[in-house]
Amino acid sequence: MGRLVLNHSTNLEGLIPILQKLALENNIKTITPAVISRARGRSSKLIIRLSVKTINGYKAIARKGNTAQEVFISTELSKDELKEIIDLYNKK
Repeated sequence: MGRLVLNHSTNLEGLIPILQKLALENNIKTITPAVISRARGRSSKLIIRLSVKTINGYKAIARKGNTAQEVFISTELSKDELKEIIDLYNKK
């Protein structure tokens, strides 16, 4: 069971409950929401997408509306395994 680091006062609406459930998955150590920015496109619902590999795991981008937020996931899972888990939460 991993932990969710809440070091920002603002996060995308609906992101924290999803990250809390994601942190309960096996082999996920730490999830850290980071920088919020504006995106060009528009996403009607909250979607999390894997971006790049980092030293400890992966960076993901959470998008809703025209806002995007970086999410760092520390894990030993492969990119495909983590993508499958994230896709389950995107469909909910």
